[in-house]
Amino acid sequence: MHGGDHIAEVLKVQEVRFIFTLCGGHISPILVGCKQRGIRVIDVRHEATAVFAADAVSRLTGMPGVAAVTAGPGATNTITAVKNAQMAQSALVLLGGATATALKGRGALQDIDQMALFKPHVKWARSAKRVRELVPLLEEAFQVAQSGVPGPVFLECPVDLLYDEALVREWYGLKTGGKSVADKLIKLYLNRHANDLFKGAEPLTLSVSAKPDVPRPAASLVRKVADKLVRAEKPLLLVGSQALIQTEQVEELAKAVQRLGIPVYLSGMARGLLGKGHALQMRHKRRQALKEADLVILAGVPCDFRLDYGRHIRRKSFLIAANRSNTEMRKNRRPNLAIRGDVAAFLIELAKASEQDHKRPEWQQTLRSRDEARVEEIRSQAGEATKLVNPMHLCSKLEQSLPQESILVADGGDFVATASYIVSPRAPLCWLDPGVFGTLGVGAGFALGVKLCRPESEVWILYGDGSVGYSLMEFDTFVRHGIAVIGVVGNDAGWTQIGREQVEVLKDDVATVLDHSNYHLAAEALGARGLLVREDRDIESALAQARALAQEGSPVLINALLGKTDFRKGSISM
Repeated sequence: MHGGDHIAEVLKVQEVRFIFTLCGGHISPILVGCKQRGIRVIDVRHEATAVFAADAVSRLTGMPGVAAVTAGPGATNTITAVKNAQMAQSALVLLGGATATALKGRGALQDIDQMALFKPHVKWARSAKRVRELVPLLEEAFQVAQSGVPGPVFLECPVDLLYDEALVREWYGLKTGGKSVADKLIKLYLNRHANDLFKGAEPLTLSVSAKPDVPRPAASLVRKVADKLVRAEKPLLLVGSQALIQTEQVEELAKAVQRLGIPVYLSGMARGLLGKGHALQMRHKRRQALKEADLVILAGVPCDFRLDYGRHIRRKSFLIAANRSNTEMRKNRRPNLAIRGDVAAFLIELAKASEQDHKRPEWQQTLRSRDEARVEEIRSQAGEATKLVNPMHLCSKLEQSLPQESILVADGGDFVATASYIVSPRAPLCWLDPGVFGTLGVGAGFALGVKLCRPESEVWILYGDGSVGYSLMEFDTFVRHGIAVIGVVGNDAGWTQIGREQVEVLKDDVATVLDHSNYHLAAEALGARGLLVREDRDIESALAQARALAQEGSPVLINALLGKTDFRKGSISM
């Protein structure tokens, strides 16, 4: 067995089903070792996609996703995706190739200081120095990634730890060499170095699958919240992605939120927690609701730019924050009551502790009426004629056509934000967006990971025409690996979310203009199926055809040419 086999053995014990990669000589033994052990190796066209796919696996399964990339540019290409995972609190394990231990700092191919590069963007970063360190370090990586506040971890695996010992010694030139004193001294040094590399590498000692350290909320604080709820007249609950870290608790979490009976706004991965159209769930006019609420519970939601740094919540409100992170819990505004612990556990325990009926019919009806009025406004705007396709009409038709078993991946600016007002995820863990980092380019990687985890589900990528440029090439990946996803490009020929405000303020559209490019033909050139939609009347047939093609096993890209609207004018938030 070589070092690549050692890593593959750990991944097998950790119940890893997929490893995402773009090949490189530095990591080939890992990939071959995984394939030989039944771990499916999914090779992509950009390393960021590999990390995004691993991120999606983590979000849907609650177990760390795994990616492996080669040294140097292979590693640097992942940084945006790794940072996105850190800020979204996604547990994933990134394995990075590296130059041989004896050659570090000597000008070897693709040799850079990868540890300095990754440390600011991960929870944990280590570099193995000997073959015997690979197993315990990788086991520690899985433990750290999942525990506390989850996040990405990085393990650097130098190439001479991964290949067979005899081959490594041959690379070192230990079977040949000059006869000079200097040559003999170098050979002696390298021989001792090789002995140290491989000493104690066998036999393998493997631990069982890692169990994360999950912080539990204090029971006394949960009771305090229950007491506060009894006296609240206008309570409001905001639930964020962090509540769904432990995916096995999702059903119990949904029941707890329903038992509490508090009007709730869901964001990020929490979208779809209560299914479609639940009476407690509000989607619109959140800012106004927060200004009126007398008690606000932030369940895994920080007071960042999305809540105007806490200013959306009135000062007289009693603010309760539950979060795994002390920092996130107190960011920008200190809560009246801070509860550190798993958010799902907090809400489940709160529902058990709350024997009183917290329903406030008048308060709930006020919010519901506003919600319905906003829905009616959007419905009216969706019916307006525009040149080419009305984006709201497209989203309305998509909402009508989505089956119960569908998962939405959001990758874009203006079009995707429009869709978020109209298109509803059907169930928990059925909406994936980048999170607080606002990263474009997540679409193909997220969809890849999602479809592998949920092959029975329809997986839809909602693309802007800006964002599709980041991962369009991955339709080649979808075709090669038989991943039948459906992409919908809202093609308005521009970076509209930026351009709309830039022209208004600076009177110049520089760098915000694109063309109505033939993205559907590019997808076809890569072996997928492409559909073009130019008018509202063509939407329904295109959506139906896309679904039929996907069911036959083909990935599909719908290129919908959009007209311009002012639906989201003034919506940029920083």
